[in-house]
Amino acid sequence: MKEKDNTPLVEVFAGSPWEAELTKGLLESNGIGSVVKDGIMGTLAPYISTEVSVLVSESDYEAAMEVIEGGNKEKTDSNR
Repeated sequence: MKEKDNTPLVEVFAGSPWEAELTKGLLESNGIGSVVKDGIMGTLAPYISTEVSVLVSESDYEAAMEVIEGGNKEKTDSNR
């Protein structure tokens, strides 16, 4: 039987369902496990404007924020 992981989860992003999925993919491609909270509503009723969260383990928070901020920096730099 697998041992239960009781590591607290912390929010690193909140936004639209598609932005959350992109952020989750970015984190996971950098080796950081993440989950989308409340993402099911965006799938069931996409016409409703819902905000969903991306959560990571507390120990991955710093690394996750660096990845997210790095991704935003690259996005901003490419617009110049």
